[in-house]
Amino acid sequence: MADDIDYEIIGNDMQIVEIELDPGEAVQAEAGAMAYMGPGIQMQTSMGSEGGGLLGGLKKGLKRALTGESFFITNFIHKGSGKGHVAFAAPYPGKIIPLDLSKFGGSILCQKDAFLCAARGVDVEVAFTRKIGTGLFGGEGFILQRLRGNGFAFVHIGGTVVRKDLAPGETYHVDTGCVAAFTETVNYDITWSKDFKNALFGGEGIVLATLTGPGTVYMQSLPFSRLADRIYAASTSNQNRGEQTGIGGSDILGGLIGGDKSF
Repeated sequence: MADDIDYEIIGNDMQIVEIELDPGEAVQAEAGAMAYMGPGIQMQTSMGSEGGGLLGGLKKGLKRALTGESFFITNFIHKGSGKGHVAFAAPYPGKIIPLDLSKFGGSILCQKDAFLCAARGVDVEVAFTRKIGTGLFGGEGFILQRLRGNGFAFVHIGGTVVRKDLAPGETYHVDTGCVAAFTETVNYDITWSKDFKNALFGGEGIVLATLTGPGTVYMQSLPFSRLADRIYAASTSNQNRGEQTGIGGSDILGGLIGGDKSF
């Protein structure tokens, strides 16, 4: 049984989730997600969710490390009296979504890096899609995180969040990066775009994720990969232009205001 935690989500676009713990309760998170914690909260680092022993934890830790995740999971345990508080911050603009796993059949799959924190007792593991086509061409959709248990888990979804509750046989075709999370009852596959010319010259992906109900799907408008691509493209463009052209140039003016005397 997962700990029965209370929470409050603070903010709009760069959100924080503050977890309220009773004495003895705990919440787990990826390394580096914690924003602040109050008196009585103690951190304990382990290789995985409780249960499974040392060997089980080692296997989970190695599996996460091979897919680029942190080897360790940090548990924040309230060992004081009264109410304890610990908060976790979103890494980039988007929304923190609370998921009561007991309402999703006990488990949900989400994009790699979406997991933020969860009540102690929720199992966090890496999951791979079954089909080879998904692995070769699915991009972000290949490596997934499985959150399993009966308590609350919190995931971060980039940009605007859209939830779709799919009826049996209902299908959506989605950019692979925009698939944020879905229940395990949803059939997830990769399909080729029928119009290759539009895919090649229109800027859309050649492959799409196909999601078929029944089940719940969460979609995001701002995948982190898309945000990173835009930042990289903008920084590369600025370097190539060489913007030190005079007092009106943003680099020079910004440097002078900031106290840079190298001009």
